[in-house]
Amino acid sequence: MEVTCLLLLALIPFHCQGQGVYAPAQAQIVHAGQACVVKEDNISERVYTIREGDTLVLQCLVTGHPRPQVRWTKTAGSASDKFQETSVFNETLRIERIARTQGGRYYCKAENGVGVPAIKSIRVDVQYLDEPVLTVHQTVSDVRGNFYQEKTVFLRCTVNSNPPARFIWKRGSDTLSHSQDNGVDIYEPLYTQGETKVLKLKNLRPQDYASYTCQVSVRNVCGIPDKAVTFRLTNTTAPPALKLSVNETLVVNPGENVTVQCLLTGGDPLPQLQWSHGPGPLPLGALAQGGTLSIPSVQARDSGYYNCTATNNVGNPAKKTVNLLVRSMKNATFQITPDVIKESENIQLGQDLKLSCHVDAVPQEKVTYQWFKNGKPARMSKRLLLTRNDPELPAVTSSLELIDLHFSDYGTYLCVASFPGAPVPDLSVEVNISSETVPPTISVPKGRAVVTVREGSPAELQCEVRGKPRPPVLWSRVDKDAALLPSGLPLEETSDGKLRLERVSRDMSGTYRCQTARYNGFNVRPREAQVQLNVQFPPEVEPSSQDVRQALGRPVLLRCSLLRGSPQRISSAVWRFKGQLLPPPPAVPVAAEAPDHSELRLDAVTRDSSGSYECSVSNDVGSAACLFQVSAKAYSPEFYFDTPNPTRSHKLSKNYSYVLQWTQREPDAVDPLLNYRLSVRQLNQQNAMVRAIPVRRVEKGQLLEYILTDLRVPHSYEVRLTPYTTFGAGDTASRIIHYTEHNTCHFEDEKICGYTQDLTDNFDWTRQNALTQNPKRSPNTGPPTDISGTPEGYYMFIETSRPRELGDRARLVSPLYNASAKFYCVSFFYHMYGKHIGSLNLLVRSRNRGALDTHAWSLSGNKGNVWQQAHVPINPSGPFQIIFEGVRGSGYLGDIAIDDVTLKKGECPRKQMDPNKVVVMPGSGAPWQPRPQLWGPVAIFLLALQR
Repeated sequence: MEVTCLLLLALIPFHCQGQGVYAPAQAQIVHAGQACVVKEDNISERVYTIREGDTLVLQCLVTGHPRPQVRWTKTAGSASDKFQETSVFNETLRIERIARTQGGRYYCKAENGVGVPAIKSIRVDVQYLDEPVLTVHQTVSDVRGNFYQEKTVFLRCTVNSNPPARFIWKRGSDTLSHSQDNGVDIYEPLYTQGETKVLKLKNLRPQDYASYTCQVSVRNVCGIPDKAVTFRLTNTTAPPALKLSVNETLVVNPGENVTVQCLLTGGDPLPQLQWSHGPGPLPLGALAQGGTLSIPSVQARDSGYYNCTATNNVGNPAKKTVNLLVRSMKNATFQITPDVIKESENIQLGQDLKLSCHVDAVPQEKVTYQWFKNGKPARMSKRLLLTRNDPELPAVTSSLELIDLHFSDYGTYLCVASFPGAPVPDLSVEVNISSETVPPTISVPKGRAVVTVREGSPAELQCEVRGKPRPPVLWSRVDKDAALLPSGLPLEETSDGKLRLERVSRDMSGTYRCQTARYNGFNVRPREAQVQLNVQFPPEVEPSSQDVRQALGRPVLLRCSLLRGSPQRISSAVWRFKGQLLPPPPAVPVAAEAPDHSELRLDAVTRDSSGSYECSVSNDVGSAACLFQVSAKAYSPEFYFDTPNPTRSHKLSKNYSYVLQWTQREPDAVDPLLNYRLSVRQLNQQNAMVRAIPVRRVEKGQLLEYILTDLRVPHSYEVRLTPYTTFGAGDTASRIIHYTEHNTCHFEDEKICGYTQDLTDNFDWTRQNALTQNPKRSPNTGPPTDISGTPEGYYMFIETSRPRELGDRARLVSPLYNASAKFYCVSFFYHMYGKHIGSLNLLVRSRNRGALDTHAWSLSGNKGNVWQQAHVPINPSGPFQIIFEGVRGSGYLGDIAIDDVTLKKGECPRKQMDPNKVVVMPGSGAPWQPRPQLWGPVAIFLLALQR
């Protein structure tokens, strides 16, 4: 019965379900550049530490098929950092000379349209240490000029840093501590910006007059050196004191030369003086030398506050301010206010009337006003009153009130504003009061209530104002979403009632308000009107460009839709094929609404009907086009980048092979694929190897393979792959194949692929070949050559002769690998020949939180004079290293060797190769196809036999 079962099992064809290679994106962030430390903090967050001014390099390693697109974004940064407002579409993010404001959390988002996008983040911590600032203070009650004995002094040291700085106080060369001296306290004050430490000297003693140094340190993180500042405290140390050579308010005439002196009256050490102007910088041409500020030919725009500040880091800075006023007058305006008590808006005999006059002046309170009637000075009386400050009007406004208006009060009134005795020209404004003086009305001219213009053209909005006097017109926008005018201002004044726009855009469309101004006219409720501006612009359509694929003989419907436009309707639609005009599509019935799309139907896709179709849509203003590329061409292949260990090199021939893998994008969209055309060209050469790869029915998600052989080390190649159907050639996909040995190490190079000797072991691994090995090496142990069998090939081994002892260990440590997959397989060849062979161990060092070594594989004892291969599965949870540990046995005949170490993603190979992919072998006519699954019926049959 057992023999029968074995025979039946031998007849069952081996099969595994075809691998679905369309996989969602996965991502992992790795670092490069000038990182100081990359560690995991207490909440399992990766933190990348870098010094300010160094170069930040972050790489987002992605897997998934099709190849994911990567986008970098940033949050948790400074408000001044604009990176979060943009995106970087690249797998590598590089920032030269990184600033402290660019610290924060960086995200890489990888997506390929399969499943949900993968998002990973890393926190970038920018390290810096500024120069410390040392200031000296007394208690408020102690400030009497000098720092004399028996008073308390505070030395305050402040610095900005990341991480927090450590402070060291020194008197001379002696380090001070909080508890060593009763006269010294060291503490950290509350409510201070930056980091601050205070050295308090209680009741000054003679020995306290010395040099004090504040040294700050971030403990050499990122190689940032310590910084220090020193201050010498003496019995003459005092804060700065100042006085001015002029009054704090200085009024001058335009064109004069102004000189202001700021005189030091105290301070030790000698204070530094600095001038500033608010608002804005010092005037152009101004000269500040020490405490003297000179402004030649001063103008009205130079008015403002000028600050003289003295600092010597003792006490608070001394500050004196000069308010410079340059006499000037501008903007003479008037207002006519009818009788307020009777709430009248018209001028009427027998009622009161008020005329107001105002100028904008500097200094405002020094302006004087004079009123004239019909060219003669107005004489005050019981019916003619003059007031200077009306609470209902702007400050320093002159008002002339006419009580119980008579006919004789009609006339021309002139208001003259002046600066007495100053060379500033007078300003005047004239107001005519008569029976014809009437309040304003405003309206929109006939036919101008709606203004329609094309985008990019000028536009003019107009409102007419009637009345005497005629006031200016103020324009504003009614729309809440567009509160500002095209000029960027909320309000714009025009004297003729016309708002002129140079080049209108679609966002200028909306309702505009015109209203009368209160000044230079009647002080009554404003009159207003509205004008509608319509900006016409060409249509926007979709799709702007579309690739349409269809099998031969099948129909296709092309549709061009209007997204937006003004007018929002299609007036005409014209179709062209390869530039030639096509007959118009069926017309829309007259009763139907204005169409918002146009369609063209192709009864069947043929070689003749394949090509470029254009639909030009118009809306009376302009046109836009939808472009369609119609064909039965197959889509391009999608190369599979996640192939584990695709490069296989051969020591003997110096050649390498490459497993090229791909899927076909949307194979069912067109006719079945017949074959692929493969072109392989060595970079920097013109000639290419071309061959056809036949295939059978290709399904979506089916992984195809082709093994490229005889590629020369270390050259790179361009591979181009083109699918063919009955229609002809499809779209070509290309990629560059680079020769790398990142995954397989043959130890042929002296750098041994980045492996290093562990500094904590007892002895080292040795690199050698048959030509360099010691001719007196112990016989009957160790390999004669490397795995290739050539005398030139190198390998690594441990020499166990004296002075080595039982249990001594040698460790060879790999570079740090960033885990981008869940499972890995470590494959290597080992040679363990000799009667004193000890042990060979493979360890995995996890770098998640510190270094943690775990045993993954171990073998002991003599295994014969032959190279054997081991496959060790590992599943690291984060960045990791692999360690080969050789342990010396009981004697000198115990040499152990390793060669050809390979690290690849995925599970280790089984003893029987698993054909889990559809494979195209070189020279074969078609891909292998999976056979029907037979395990279920056979299992039932075997159970029946056992009964």
